[in-house]
Amino acid sequence: MIQGLPDSKFWRGRRVLLTGHTGFKGAWLLFWLEAMGARVTGCSLAPEQPEALFSHLHAPERLAAEIVDIRNPEELNTLIARAEPEIVFHLAAQSLVRRGYSDPHGTFATNVSGTNNLLQALAQTNTARAIVVTTTDKVYRNANDGRAFVETDPLGGHDPYSASKAACEMVVDGWRSRFAEAGCAIATARAGNVIGGGDWAEDRLIPDAVKAWSSGHALQVRRPDATRPWQHVLEPLRGYLVLAEKLASGAETAPAYNFGPGTDSATVRKVLSLAAAEFADAKTDFAITEDGPVEARALALDPGLAETDLGIRSLWDLDRTVTRTARWYRAFLDGRPARDLCEADCDTYLEDVRLASMAGIR
Repeated sequence: MIQGLPDSKFWRGRRVLLTGHTGFKGAWLLFWLEAMGARVTGCSLAPEQPEALFSHLHAPERLAAEIVDIRNPEELNTLIARAEPEIVFHLAAQSLVRRGYSDPHGTFATNVSGTNNLLQALAQTNTARAIVVTTTDKVYRNANDGRAFVETDPLGGHDPYSASKAACEMVVDGWRSRFAEAGCAIATARAGNVIGGGDWAEDRLIPDAVKAWSSGHALQVRRPDATRPWQHVLEPLRGYLVLAEKLASGAETAPAYNFGPGTDSATVRKVLSLAAAEFADAKTDFAITEDGPVEARALALDPGLAETDLGIRSLWDLDRTVTRTARWYRAFLDGRPARDLCEADCDTYLEDVRLASMAGIR
């Protein structure tokens, strides 16, 4: 077993519940889990976009039994009673900042009440031994000073999405002792800004850039100098998997972990300059303005706890993360199958983890 790498033997035949499996991160995680032989039950709304990554990686027949709204406790109870999961990854969420402003009720209903519905159903079924609830790097009370947040920093949120995710953390805290009494460990995972091939969601930097550039339009950018902890999607997913293994083993863990690139936060402008190099005639209009919903100017995470406890450290620097992501989209638009591209990224990434582990980098 290689430190910092998910153990395929642990996952083979394991009953896993994955909420949000039709989303961008969920589709990648489902792909990885099934490659290791896990028996995964999904729980999600149908994909929003016709080009959604899930539709390219997984058979549509599975959706018939797995389209469940976590805001509906009856449907959720039925699904979980049938699945009897041992390990749970809760990724289902309303995950867009701007949509949080346009639909605050739906955002809080999904991210807060939906999480509570899930945990209540899991408590009733009582088969889970490890639960990983994903929130966001935006759960912290942010003074925009650029300081990297640690897990013990105060939670907050200056917009409905961020506040709903901070409230989600409180819901998890409220259930923690109940699950501990039943022999189930639970932790939250706070990941930095995730990019990678196959994300087509609205109001996200790389998907918006790809859509604009591939159609011959200029990308309009409001806040080019905002900084974020960008990372490839495989980085936090590795963290989630290793964290779940640790929780299931009964080892002592923290209640929450940051997953991000450490001090390697970068501006929107820098990310776009790297991505544009992979697209001919890519044009970007940088209009520095504060118009639009309030968003954090600076955001950074300290992932030191994940490195100490889990052996997890980001491997791909910003250049490789953005370039690999842009090339995924470029190849996909040129007709290469998404499954082939995802397999190539996974193979390369896992080999890099192995090499880093042997070199003592993790």
